[in-house]
Amino acid sequence: MLGLNKKSFKSLYLALMLGISGVGQAQIIGPRTLSMQQVVELAQEHSISAMSNRNNFAASYWSFRSYRAQLLPSLNLSASLAQFNRSLVALQDYNTGAISYRAQYNLNNDVSLNFRQNIPWTGGTVSLSTQLSRLDQYSPSRLTTYYAQPVYLNYVQSLWGFNQFKWNRETEPKQYEIAKRQYIENMEQLSQNTVSLFWNCVSARENYERAVKSFDEGKRLYEAGRTRFDMGSITRDQLMQIEVRMLNDSLTVSTSRVSLRTTMNRLCSYIGYQEDTELNLIIDYEIPDVTLSYDDVLERALQNSSFRLQQDVQYTQADENVARAKANRGLSAQVNARFGMSGSADKFDDTFVQLKDQEIIGLQLNIPILDWGQGRGRVRMAQAQAETTRNQLEQRMIDYRQDLYTQVMQFNDQRSQCQIAKRAADLADESYELALKNFGSGSMTMTQLDQLKDKRDQAVSSYLSKVAGFWNSYFGIRRATLYDYISGTDISVEFDKLVK
Repeated sequence: MLGLNKKSFKSLYLALMLGISGVGQAQIIGPRTLSMQQVVELAQEHSISAMSNRNNFAASYWSFRSYRAQLLPSLNLSASLAQFNRSLVALQDYNTGAISYRAQYNLNNDVSLNFRQNIPWTGGTVSLSTQLSRLDQYSPSRLTTYYAQPVYLNYVQSLWGFNQFKWNRETEPKQYEIAKRQYIENMEQLSQNTVSLFWNCVSARENYERAVKSFDEGKRLYEAGRTRFDMGSITRDQLMQIEVRMLNDSLTVSTSRVSLRTTMNRLCSYIGYQEDTELNLIIDYEIPDVTLSYDDVLERALQNSSFRLQQDVQYTQADENVARAKANRGLSAQVNARFGMSGSADKFDDTFVQLKDQEIIGLQLNIPILDWGQGRGRVRMAQAQAETTRNQLEQRMIDYRQDLYTQVMQFNDQRSQCQIAKRAADLADESYELALKNFGSGSMTMTQLDQLKDKRDQAVSSYLSKVAGFWNSYFGIRRATLYDYISGTDISVEFDKLVK
């Protein structure tokens, strides 16, 4: 078996061969020598999934920036310029009630500056503004009028209403933190997918190399069989069985060659290389000595991953829906208050000479007299949905703990399985090599040799599968905990660089 007896590293040359012998290779663009970790890093940098993850995080970042902007004061300038109006308007006489059409012919210009601040603690809005208007009338006589509000303060406050700012303060920072952790989790999922593709290439290459080796062995066996047939030690039927095996091995070479090219193309495409790039993958069969504790994994998963934060946000949103339903039921009131100064004159300078106080304050009420229980029904429905959500979240927590427990148990068992599979593969390989020698001396039948060959191939495939399973399991634990147990460090990302 190729490479299973080596202690550390070996080179795995992934190249598409166009024939069994005497045929040139496909065009190679930029040979690459990469370890598994380097392949993972390339995928995290260049893969389409990595770009998608970065874009998704950028969207979450700007969403959080928009939320924070709502809490900051805003300054807006608005203007209505050159509003020309020449038309007929219907007017009603105050004394007689008769309606007649009068011509209006004017030009209006208006500009205002507004400084606005939301108040998250109360849900109200306060604004400080200034406004200036000019009206030019051309009929029935030429007249220019200025109207100014140098400063006025406006405040709007809902009483007993639903304060969206209050709930956003609870959920929006957590949502952004969830986005950060989900980005790392998605990148770890990407790493796990890359590792799977990496070991698929390893397995395909091993299958191809075993097929080529078996074909070479088949040719030697056929030559030895012809010699034994000439000596009369085997029958014509036995020689034909050897020849059939050699032909079948040649077909296996062709099939495994296509499989190798396919898996190599997938890996190259995933990490951003051209499909016909030659990869020299450095394989380490050594399994790190890592044993996990379920309690430690659970603690790190709940502390580092997005799961618990998502649970908290969903609990809060359930309470938010109940609070919204209660606030929209029954009496609602809103206070509107406006204080400032205003003035009007025919000349611009005179507009600010005799300013008059401006005070406007009022209370708006909405009292449902008969709603046939709609408000109460919405509250009951929100409460029932909230209770359902809580039950579902409790069940998810139970399932989450059980899944983590299963992952830890499987991971801890992987190392011993790899060691056992390696020993079985080595023994199967040695047994098959010995059988080849015995076949040449006539003490081994073709049927027995085929059986040992199948056992050798199964043992090798099982060993590769166990090693690949270990690394897939390890990266699954990394994704669940956002912690690297080999280096003993938390997995972190410089998020500031992602949004630049």
